[in-house]
Amino acid sequence: MSCTTILVGKNASNDHSTMISRSEDLQFEVKKMTVVLPKDQPRKYKSVLSHVEIELPDDPMRYTACPHVSGEKGIWAATGINACNVGMTATETLTTNSRVLAADPLVELQKAKSRREKEIPGGIGEEDMVVITLPYVKTAREAVLRLGSLLEQYGTYENNGIAFNDENEVWWLDTIGGHHWIARRVPDDAVVINPNQFFTDTFDLDDAFGAKKDHLCSADLREFIRDNHLDLGQDGVFSPRTAFGSRYDSDHIYNTPRAWFIGRYLNPTKYRWDGPDADFTPESDNIPWSFVPEHKVTVEDMKYMLSSYYQGTPYNPYGSDDKRGVYRPIGISRTGVTSICQIRPDMPEEIKAVEWICFTSDSFAAMIPLYANVNKIPAYLSDVSLEFNSEQFYWASKLINVLTDHDFATCIQINERYQRAVFAKTARLIWEYDHRMTETGDFTLTEEANEKICAVVKAATNDVMTKLLQQGALTMRNGFHRADR
Repeated sequence: MSCTTILVGKNASNDHSTMISRSEDLQFEVKKMTVVLPKDQPRKYKSVLSHVEIELPDDPMRYTACPHVSGEKGIWAATGINACNVGMTATETLTTNSRVLAADPLVELQKAKSRREKEIPGGIGEEDMVVITLPYVKTAREAVLRLGSLLEQYGTYENNGIAFNDENEVWWLDTIGGHHWIARRVPDDAVVINPNQFFTDTFDLDDAFGAKKDHLCSADLREFIRDNHLDLGQDGVFSPRTAFGSRYDSDHIYNTPRAWFIGRYLNPTKYRWDGPDADFTPESDNIPWSFVPEHKVTVEDMKYMLSSYYQGTPYNPYGSDDKRGVYRPIGISRTGVTSICQIRPDMPEEIKAVEWICFTSDSFAAMIPLYANVNKIPAYLSDVSLEFNSEQFYWASKLINVLTDHDFATCIQINERYQRAVFAKTARLIWEYDHRMTETGDFTLTEEANEKICAVVKAATNDVMTKLLQQGALTMRNGFHRADR
């Protein structure tokens, strides 16, 4: 699966929030947003794809999730925030190299070839990770350790990166082969970029096997690296990217250009991004995993970066340059859901967590905030059918995307006004309810706030659908300009 991840440390954001974000770029899977209550959480979990069975603790907590509507391939919860204000996104599909896979093969399902044989289950994967991790952890660090132990025990059938945050820390976990993993704490003043590639560029093994302050890993990682000659460093500095990752030609078309655009946005003057003397190009193999941004990062910045189709560059597919469309955009047609898990340290526990949700392609769909500490999600986001229904936010967003793309030159202004208006109006409602609940102590108003937010979004979305359909009618090929009277 193809995704883009952006992580923000608490001192890199404008309000000292930690933020983890990811676009889940699937093959047009219909998505919804739900709340999983403790009574609905399974005590014995079985993966649909790998058939692995896992006994789960008997004390789960409530958490939000954005699962597939069909459920045919499993839950695929994608993203969520639990009752202890821990956020999680899972997963970012990563690349690796043949040396790693030879040393520690992926744990794939082995189906029985006859009635005499016994099926051998595979490991865990993107389908499973939120469900088996998020309901049982109270901090981001604890989440890393829980998932790490599950990876060591059950293995995985795919290469993935997973993000966690609480109000103080952001962590990023990379899987390595079938059973190994590393995790780094995102520096508080930094923003991390991960574009479907093993991108972690430094790792302190001494810390991972010592104080464990900022680095964690599987128990035998040192021996694994040594015994399989995976360290390719020439200067004594260990680089996970070169040891475990890839440098394929396809990375230069599909992955690194996304990191280039985000880095260019975060640090427009510190580095040269364009021209023959550029420090980094869209095909550079050494774009940093993390940047200290030139300005504090906002939620609006996150939405813009995740919506990118290389606007302002020669690679914009809607442009006229002969280089248009040569690189895979960040905002892509097949996105199911994009989330930003924002944990706000200056708010009471009951309203620290806000989850920003955008269905379908980020480029032309609106992103809206919801309080995560609730027992239910408004029907506009949770009651989603597999068939088109403009009364559902998922399908309305899909239609807006297609209409805007169809007549980009004239529809983009209508679309951008809609996105900005939704953002301003919904953020204002969060501001108002923050103050109201903080002043009264009545935190039961979170669900009322979410319903009001969805009502505002629905009205704006219906309005923009009308405008885009009217605009589209004007450009139909069977139109005629001579007066018909």
